[in-house]
Amino acid sequence: MKLLSTDIKNKVLESMMRILNRERAQIINENKKDLEAFQQDDQALYDRLVVNEQKVDGMIQAIKEVRAQEDPVCQDISNLELDSGLKIINRTAPFGTILIIYESRPDVTIEAAVLAFKANNKILLKGGKEAYHSNVFLEQCWHEALVANGLSKDWIQLLHLKREATQEYLRNPPEKIDLIVPRGGERLIKFVKDHATCAVLISGRGNNFLYVHDDADWEKAVKVIINAKTDKISGCNALDKVLINRHIDDYPRKLQSLQQALLKHQVDIVTDQAISNIMSGTKSIESEAIWYEEFLAMKLLIAEVEDLDTAVRMINQYSGGHSAAIMTESHNAAMKFMEQVDCAAVYHNASTRFTDGGQMGVGAELAISTDKLHHRGPLGLKQLVTNKYYVFGDGHVRGTDARL
Repeated sequence: MKLLSTDIKNKVLESMMRILNRERAQIINENKKDLEAFQQDDQALYDRLVVNEQKVDGMIQAIKEVRAQEDPVCQDISNLELDSGLKIINRTAPFGTILIIYESRPDVTIEAAVLAFKANNKILLKGGKEAYHSNVFLEQCWHEALVANGLSKDWIQLLHLKREATQEYLRNPPEKIDLIVPRGGERLIKFVKDHATCAVLISGRGNNFLYVHDDADWEKAVKVIINAKTDKISGCNALDKVLINRHIDDYPRKLQSLQQALLKHQVDIVTDQAISNIMSGTKSIESEAIWYEEFLAMKLLIAEVEDLDTAVRMINQYSGGHSAAIMTESHNAAMKFMEQVDCAAVYHNASTRFTDGGQMGVGAELAISTDKLHHRGPLGLKQLVTNKYYVFGDGHVRGTDARL
């Protein structure tokens, strides 16, 4: 793949910022077509679909931040010279062609493309049909920015494929694809894994847990739970499950105070048998399947646990490996939890809503990876490269019996 100079890549991004600002009214108008056609009873999906002035500002800001970051391509990871005189440099390199498949969220059409492009990758965008008009127009904006700077439109392409055609595309891609990132729910991820023939990096479901230890500051815990659950229900970093240590002082009163706080925010509470005996009027767990669910709704499951070890075991069994938090005033308890919980991000006395590229200092993100290879957590600019070894010799051969 041709390596573009940092200067030309940044010029494309400068052009794109100007175009988005110029076309903001049209972007919002195209989005209105998608909103009017939206026929699903899914508030989280609808929230992701909306593009307003603030969202356009966010798109421009994402590009601005990526433009300001150092070019991640051709950066030396290591540089060695062996006793033999052989010089070996391990250097960052583009993946090549990245395919991202995502539902709703037209802003992904901006964030994914700007990250992939700045990292010198070609990107194929497969957005959901619910964002068709928004994505088509945003692709036109990208193409204008590319052409204005003498580059091919092929660097950023929107795939106009229906489900069956997407299956065939994944099985027999018409061009070499180096990496696929499915960004969405479990059904989308399974769909991609079942049909893809190349590397797939999983941007997993949320299903995030918070454990309240027996020494937790209760007011602090309630504050964090409310924020993590209600701040943005459509976020993959929203809270789904709360595990509460049954040895907390003044246990019944504190549980009832949490219930009242959640009801004020119109959160639908599901409880196990022990909690339901204290939180009257809540729904009961009907099957184990609910423990694996990512709710993406004003819904929270609350259950009682005996101790920290039980909480860790349950989180590792049921969570999506995205984010988990502990509320405790004990540093030792916090460290044990954070070291043993198998999630991409672990928190001590903080909301899971911070699992986000911008909040974690990465900037714009392609996704939140719950895979362990090649990266875990927010996929920012620096994570959209692989590596390559450059080996320099002077007629070097290996082996004592080497022959000319």
